[in-house]
Amino acid sequence: MAGRGEFAVRLVLMPGMDGSGELFREFAAALPGGLGVKTLRYPADSWMSYREMAKALMSGLPKEPFVLVAESYSVPLAVRIAGMRPEGLRGVVLCAGFYTSPLRGWRRWAAMRLAPVMGWVTLPEWVVRWLLVGGNASAGLVEAVVSAVSWVEPKVLAARLREMLRCNVLADLELVKAPVLYVQPTQDRVVDPECLEEIRRVKPARTMAIDGPHLLIQREPKLMAEVVVEFVRELA
Repeated sequence: MAGRGEFAVRLVLMPGMDGSGELFREFAAALPGGLGVKTLRYPADSWMSYREMAKALMSGLPKEPFVLVAESYSVPLAVRIAGMRPEGLRGVVLCAGFYTSPLRGWRRWAAMRLAPVMGWVTLPEWVVRWLLVGGNASAGLVEAVVSAVSWVEPKVLAARLREMLRCNVLADLELVKAPVLYVQPTQDRVVDPECLEEIRRVKPARTMAIDGPHLLIQREPKLMAEVVVEFVRELA
């Protein structure tokens, strides 16, 4: 356990599409006690674009030095915030993320057309396992994911899905000056492999591949805590 005062920064956690932050509980618990954590939350009953959300969240960022940790849906949002260069930002960790649409070709076409109804359908357990957390995930994790998603109003969830499929933060990325660590789950069934190549091509960042599904922070909270802590220490 790290002693108080060892870390000169705080972590700011940016949740996935559910926006509740509840799925970060085990990850936060695995972090050293001396590392401060703040979890951002997005409204469950109203929708904002990535640009609007970034501006709204700026006022809630810590005044002291901090590192953004963003997952999935929140990666483009973190890039927008980092591109605005908040005073205390020291680094960015992006997990299972993308700078443009995570789905390509027919998958994107199908998802755009299904978006209006997907928010109204409770995610079946097999879909959660296959798409998000892996076939051998615990029943508790599957239940937690379903519960977190159901917290959001269907129309908001559908709007966030459409926004994700239309996203393009490449221009914002050019403005990012803070060090970036990109963590790629090797078994990701959501983000197209082309996205990683795009990340390396457009603005090379330090990348790390870890065996696991799309929701890697939830499946491997202790391992991801170690990865983030090591990145924080390198920044120091």
